[in-house]
Amino acid sequence: QVQFGESGGGSVQPGGSLRLSCAASGSIFSMYAMGWYRQAPGKQRELVASISSGGSTNYAGSVKGRFTISRDNAKNTVHLEMNSLKPEDTAVYYCNDFVHRGSWGQGTQVTVSS
Repeated sequence: QVQFGESGGGSVQPGGSLRLSCAASGSIFSMYAMGWYRQAPGKQRELVASISSGGSTNYAGSVKGRFTISRDNAKNTVHLEMNSLKPEDTAVYYCNDFVHRGSWGQGTQVTVSS
């Protein structure tokens, strides 16, 4: 019954940056590995980045070197810093429990266009 709320999306030009935030309600998540996912129109949801309870990170090859995932367990928040954005990054971005995956939030729209 943990709920996730995403924010920080918007419309940017290629090469721009955005910082996404995810806040959890209903429980603390200091013990959970967390992930950021995205879903582009007509495509399935895919994992973008994950971070363990101890802070170890992993990234999809398409975003490695451009995106950075971080967490603040004391605030029950997870962030995704996105740099050098490309049109291919356009999608709705979601956060969730990486291992168990609870209820999905509404996500936040990221649009990258010239």
